[in-house]
Amino acid sequence: MNVLLTGAFGSIGYETLKQFLELDQYEVYAFDLDNKRNRKRQKQLPKKENIHYLYGNINDEKLVEQIVSKVDVILHLAAIIPPLADQNPELARKVNYYGTKNLLDAIKKKNPKCFLLYASSVSVYGDRLQNPYIKVGDPLNPSEGDYYAYTKIETEKLIQEYKIPYTIFRFTGIMGRPDLDPLMFHMPLDTKMEIATTKDTAFALIRSLEKQKELNGHIYNLSGGEKCRTTYRDFLAHMFQIYGLSTKYLKEIAFAEQNFHCGYFKDGDKLEEILHFRYDTLESYYQRVEAETKKSTRFFAHIFSRPILYFVTKKSEPLRAIKTKNHFLLQRFFKERRENHRQN
Repeated sequence: MNVLLTGAFGSIGYETLKQFLELDQYEVYAFDLDNKRNRKRQKQLPKKENIHYLYGNINDEKLVEQIVSKVDVILHLAAIIPPLADQNPELARKVNYYGTKNLLDAIKKKNPKCFLLYASSVSVYGDRLQNPYIKVGDPLNPSEGDYYAYTKIETEKLIQEYKIPYTIFRFTGIMGRPDLDPLMFHMPLDTKMEIATTKDTAFALIRSLEKQKELNGHIYNLSGGEKCRTTYRDFLAHMFQIYGLSTKYLKEIAFAEQNFHCGYFKDGDKLEEILHFRYDTLESYYQRVEAETKKSTRFFAHIFSRPILYFVTKKSEPLRAIKTKNHFLLQRFFKERRENHRQN
């Protein structure tokens, strides 16, 4: 089976690629942008005859036609994700929507039997703080300003209109090794979240190659199951403990109170029943991240916890909205306006 993996050097794509290296029955074409980061990641992988690396732009019509014409399945992960998607919505639409349209046009023109697996997102459901149990068929109501989610909804609709063999996986929050990113402040601390690890997600993608008939024409929520459920507050506490950071230096006011996404997938077991991909739990995930964290990193993070978190918190967009009295952002991030909130 010939498989095209787009976004091959993103977090999920790279893990999928590493798992493909353990298999011989697939001819894999790993496709991504040609840049130093991706070339470096390729060099870190062992060479294997059935893994082929292709570099280029998903919007390149001729190149995409050439690649699509010789594959049986496309695992389509390439996308502009937040925070860049929010900062540059035009780029997000160009890649996420029009890049996928370019793939679809190539399939229609060159290879109409090619099967497309499209990676969508839990973000399409929008804010579910009040109703955290999510299922396919729920209204798609992206949070204000979530341009990534807008492109995912638009692209899902486009795929269904093309009437090609397809399936759509709406990914929950996929966890590899998270960084201290300013986007962390967009999620309310009381958000219910059900993670999946990059390892399990990659395994699900590979298992899907042998289940095309069952998956064809359907949309599924992909998540880790009940043993991967927590709240964002508890998740942060665990991760900070692993990294040696102290949560006492985090200001709760720096976190949004609404207008994000995530929740518990009420129907997530449907995909598990087909693919049997779940192996990780929250505990196994925490243990793996802890094992991968150097003791020296943890030691220095503990020593410099206060300045590190002070610097990160300064980048909080919700906190900046309060300080600048930005009415638009205050309405977006908070249940009540906080113009007069006293800063400590």
